[in-house]
Formats: sequence, C-alpha cells, structure tokens
Amino acid sequence: MIYAVVDTNVLVAAAKSHKPDSSASRIVSLVFSGVIQPLVCDEIIQEYEEILNLPVLSIPSDISHGLLLKFKEDGIDPGITPTDDEYPDPTDRVFYEISLSVEDAYLVTNNKKHFPGTHRVVTPSEMLLILIGAGFIPAL
Repeated sequence: MIYAVVDTNVLVAAAKSHKPDSSASRIVSLVFSGVIQPLVCDEIIQEYEEILNLPVLSIPSDISHGLLLKFKEDGIDPGITPTDDEYPDPTDRVFYEISLSVEDAYLVTNNKKHFPGTHRVVTPSEMLLILIGAGFIPAL
C-alpha cells in the first residue's frame, strides 16, 4: 500500500471519464482496491463534495456519492504539516500540506505546476509508473 492525497481534479477526471483505463480512472480504482491509501482532511473532503456536486460538471450522483463515501470512510487524516510555499490557488495548499504529513506520501494531481516541484507531487500517469516500479501493480 502507498499513501497519497488525490487532488480534486483527478477525481473529476475519473468521474467524467468513459475510459476505465485512463490514468485518473486507474488511480481511483487503486484507491477502491486498497493499493492507494487516501490521505484527507475535513477541508479536502469539503472541496471534493463541492466540486463533485457542481451542476455544470454533470457528474451522476451515484458516482459522486460513491467517491465521497469511499474517501470519507477509508481516508486517513494525518494532520497538516504547514509550509510557507506560495500557491497560485490558495486552496491547493492543504493538499500539499497533508501529503507532507506522511513520509513517502504522494500528491496525485493533473496540475503539477500549481505545487512545489518535488518528487512527491506526481501526475496520475507518474503515480502508476511508481506503483509498477514498486511492484504494487503489474505493468500493462
């Protein structure tokens, strides 16, 4: 198992994808199968709820409800490790700070440029490569 904060944009991409083999969909599947242990806090869960339920996104309620339930029930809140880094979007800060609270945890996002350039901030595709390299999942 590997610990990761899953950025909201990855959940949205997975929820809207019609391709179960897309990188975002695979990340969410790996959360559901227990390969990825999600790291969350109340603020992250609140953002998930707000964004996944935006009418403009047209995410079916059964999908948004299933995602929210999984992350609420199985997510671990490790606490926040504050940082002085600057963020283009201040709401991104909590995602990175939660990832700092667990050694070797990752932040999986489609917006790497919004976060500090460290090994722990990865795209869904990069996370899949890390999981393959560590033997958590087979190579395609």
